[in-house]
Amino acid sequence: MSASENVKNVTEALNPMDPKDLISTFGVAGVWAIMFAETGLLIGFFLPGDSLLFLAGVASSGVGEKLVGERLSITALMIGAPICAIVGAQLGHYLGARFGRKFFDRPDSKLFKKEYVEKAEHYFEKFGPAKAVVLARFMPIVRTFLNPIAGVLEMPAKKFFVWNVVGGILWTDGILLAGHLLGERIPYEAVDKYLLPIIALIVLISLLPIFIEMYRNHREKKAARLADANTPKEDVVAGN
Repeated sequence: MSASENVKNVTEALNPMDPKDLISTFGVAGVWAIMFAETGLLIGFFLPGDSLLFLAGVASSGVGEKLVGERLSITALMIGAPICAIVGAQLGHYLGARFGRKFFDRPDSKLFKKEYVEKAEHYFEKFGPAKAVVLARFMPIVRTFLNPIAGVLEMPAKKFFVWNVVGGILWTDGILLAGHLLGERIPYEAVDKYLLPIIALIVLISLLPIFIEMYRNHREKKAARLADANTPKEDVVAGN
């Protein structure tokens, strides 16, 4: 079988949403590349950043060889992953500052939705620039779109860089280390048994901030409707 046929077979078999497939195929370099793509390129928002980091951390432990075919280097992961995530986010900020609103001027499609931009802008305005840049790292989709939004809204590049570094290190190295420590506690022969529950848990945790925000928005809208319903009609007329 030729080299081109091998590449074709790997590409056809690869599931870009499956962190185990990505790590087994591309190893540490693949983790680095996805950290850059998910934070720096709008097309990378669908990539499994949290579960990929966590599984890479597990793969850097004693069960790594059985899990993905080789034991990944925890040192390479903890140095390279935050660097790529930081550089990617900085690129996103630059593109937002360079092109402004027209950077998002595209019709809705299967991949791109304007609501993603609106959600990122909502968090930026709600939490303020510094906190939003850090917290967005732990929120799928938001972490991709908030970086160019910060550029569009003219957050200074130096200020963005400082909080980008803080958020990038906390996110990547925090999840990698959690996965590594857990992996060291998983019996080698039972790794397949624990794998799916672990990935499901980390995906659920990564989506938790979005669920909480949706619940809060629901409560705020409900409270606003009740307040409107309880407002005397004469007050409404007087206000007009």
